[in-house]
Amino acid sequence: MPEDKKVNTDERVPENVSLKSILEDEDDVYDENDENSARWYVVHTYSGHENKVKANIEKIVANSKNSKMSDFIQKITVPTHDVPVMKDGQHKVKNRKMFPGYVLIKMIVNSESWYLVRNTQGVTGFVGHGSNPVPLTKEEVRRMGIEKVYIELDINVGDSIKVINGPFESFTGVVEEVNPEKETLKARISMFGRDTPVELVYDQVDKYYR
Repeated sequence: MPEDKKVNTDERVPENVSLKSILEDEDDVYDENDENSARWYVVHTYSGHENKVKANIEKIVANSKNSKMSDFIQKITVPTHDVPVMKDGQHKVKNRKMFPGYVLIKMIVNSESWYLVRNTQGVTGFVGHGSNPVPLTKEEVRRMGIEKVYIELDINVGDSIKVINGPFESFTGVVEEVNPEKETLKARISMFGRDTPVELVYDQVDKYYR
């Protein structure tokens, strides 16, 4: 990768992954304080069955006799991310599941929606306590990068940051420019022994304390 080339991480997200559309949907804001709104839940699946589970649930919801089922189960995603690797002396990108063995579902939990998901082929259960699924917190949603979360991030030019999700996850860098209105920043990260300028959204970074 040329040293002076800026990388926009949004372009690295495959079109068939709902993660990109979720991050760009500014009207779809997570509200962890509203018990009547849909929340994000984690569903455990058999290894390698994540995409099948997603497709199965979507099909069942679409064919449900209950017209409100699509309101109860709103979004299903199997988040992936692009991982930069060095192979044969060249920079390459591999697409991998962020959470192998898990599917994330935005839903309103009631007896019908719980039963539908729990009894879908390939599902082994919700992450939680028994029959009471535990929703993700606002911070967990932000760190996973599965939905747009409006936040105030105390990061300024010159601060060190750590990328917490996306193609450059786990890399650290130094902030060069901050755009609070768009909730984006430009930073220079150290990758494969070279400083590389990248553009990141707030959801992708944490302040890094050395």
